[in-house]
Amino acid sequence: MLPANPSPPGASLSWATLDWPRLDRLRAKFLARAGGQGSYWTSREDLANYDFTYAQRIGWKWDAVLRELRLRGWQPPAGPLLDWGCGSGVAGRRVVEFYGVEQFGMLRVSDRSRLAMEFAAERARERFPGLIVARTDAVHAGGTVVISHVVNELDDAGRTALRAVIDAADAVIWVEPGTYDDSRALIDWREALRADFAVVAPCTHRRECGMLHAHNAPHWCHHFAAPPPGLSADADWVRFGRRAGIDLRKVPYSFLVLARSVTPTDTNGATGAFEGWSRVIGEPRLYKGFARVLDCAAEDVREVGVQQRDHPEMFRAIKKGHGPTLLHGAVDARGWKRLDRTLGGD
Repeated sequence: MLPANPSPPGASLSWATLDWPRLDRLRAKFLARAGGQGSYWTSREDLANYDFTYAQRIGWKWDAVLRELRLRGWQPPAGPLLDWGCGSGVAGRRVVEFYGVEQFGMLRVSDRSRLAMEFAAERARERFPGLIVARTDAVHAGGTVVISHVVNELDDAGRTALRAVIDAADAVIWVEPGTYDDSRALIDWREALRADFAVVAPCTHRRECGMLHAHNAPHWCHHFAAPPPGLSADADWVRFGRRAGIDLRKVPYSFLVLARSVTPTDTNGATGAFEGWSRVIGEPRLYKGFARVLDCAAEDVREVGVQQRDHPEMFRAIKKGHGPTLLHGAVDARGWKRLDRTLGGD
């Protein structure tokens, strides 16, 4: 995982020199979703201040997604990486950091903002001297595409352009905010793409998304990422969170990972279609002696109960903020789930 504030060689930005009014202006644009009407970025300083603060919060989401992919025994295919809609480039850098320069060999950055592409490319070259980095406006066949925080800004032309990029890809790793609307938009993309791609995560199956069933209309597919240890005691980050009006303790996100092909294995259900497994949505709710879990399985998304006396270790993990993400077990007629295996939460 990258440090909370990775400073590349020669970087002068620090908490002491942070441009707080500039961050306030960027925050106002984010809340207004003004990026849909044009670029957020008017200068390199916009990108540098954003990369030092807001982008790190996005990076924590990417860390959580990449750890889950490792848990499932999946990694992107060898070949070039494309960071589409790159912004300051945090998504591409996080993925290269996690899998290594040798996995990709080349990072392409693409954005409607020339300033953003230049900034993202420069930061990537500084952090990974052995990586080939290129700016691009074109669709390239093959390789892995990473997409981050774009779904709420796509107009018809943007959706068409993104679909062309995805259609040319071997794999897609896509992270979005964990809001209802953004999650539902990502589900629509999943449904449009699952005929051509295997769904790697967060789903444990390749059927229609259970969130689309009428009784699940109030729900959405979201999860929570934890910030780096000790961040809540960091006075600078606490100040930033208060000024930005955001909770830094847990960061909600939605995500989707697709691949042209997935080879099933027998290693603890770590890849493939996850027969019999389910994915926890959101966070379990704890009560005296039991928990209620929104459980996404092949059959449906439904709330199930888990008894504390049957699974005390799971309850201890949930109370510490790192309960399991993947569950395996049967649900009885009364809606109680008896687990025989779990993954995640370590």
